[in-house]
Amino acid sequence: MAGALQGKRILVVEDEYFIAADLKRALCGTGAEVIGPAGNLAEAQHLAGTTRLDAAVLDVNLGGTPSFSLAEQLRSDAVPHLFLTGYDSWSIPAGHRTTPRLPKPFAMPVVMEAIARLFGGDHEPPLPFSS
Repeated sequence: MAGALQGKRILVVEDEYFIAADLKRALCGTGAEVIGPAGNLAEAQHLAGTTRLDAAVLDVNLGGTPSFSLAEQLRSDAVPHLFLTGYDSWSIPAGHRTTPRLPKPFAMPVVMEAIARLFGGDHEPPLPFSS
């Protein structure tokens, strides 16, 4: 899995400091280049609009602001992404229900594998939307 992320530029969008720091540390440990972490939607949209990205990890709720507009921006730019969220599937808008999603709390190895799956190759396809 580490090889799948080596050199990949991955945007981390998470407003909880400790989660963002843990994600950054884990991704750097795989050889990925972390863009961010961005803790709010405006910063994340700026990074996504000005930086070449290979993938992104998005918290759904950024201090009360949903990240779905960023997900749409990433989709239009063909940047694979996944959601990390404590929300149930019914609270995700229909247009985003096919986006891979991992529920919080999560185990870091599971997140790293899910990100690696975004790149395909020898890995299983991206995780389906979980309920």
